[in-house]
Amino acid sequence: MSRIGKKQIPIPAGVAVQVASGEVHVKGPKGEASFRHRPEVTVDVVGSVVVVGRRSEERQDRAYHGLTRALVANMVRGVHEGYQQALEIIGTGYNAKVQGAELTVQVGYCHPVVLPIPRGLAVECPNPTRIHVKGVDRQLVGQFAAEVRRVRPPEPYKGKGIRYDGEEVKRKAGKAFAGSE
Repeated sequence: MSRIGKKQIPIPAGVAVQVASGEVHVKGPKGEASFRHRPEVTVDVVGSVVVVGRRSEERQDRAYHGLTRALVANMVRGVHEGYQQALEIIGTGYNAKVQGAELTVQVGYCHPVVLPIPRGLAVECPNPTRIHVKGVDRQLVGQFAAEVRRVRPPEPYKGKGIRYDGEEVKRKAGKAFAGSE
């Protein structure tokens, strides 16, 4: 049996989980999330835990078993605590700001890069060189943070660019002076 799939998912106080016709709905203080699971997998709410099972021992069914359990656990955590990804901008004159439903990033191009903020996410810039992406959906938070980082990934010589908070950038040595000939 799947090691991940057989773990039960505890439902915290203030979170409601409903399973109906192949769809899992999770509602909590931070928001709502829903997920349509595969027919090879069963999801049941037993008391204050969610139990994920599978119909057969086929390889693909075992994979769906662990995947479904992880996705439901992420939804439960997301509506209870939420997810956050922080980015930092390093470089002279590089900055970001939120304008309405768009994130405007100025990172050394001749024009500012405007990224529309997806529905369900909250993006804030506590200062011009920090970006915080918050939301209920783990995948959506990570995907938008990756799209922002992709605008100007950190370069290896000076380290300028957009990086995740705490990300280590391997620095390279620049050109070495050849000296006297």
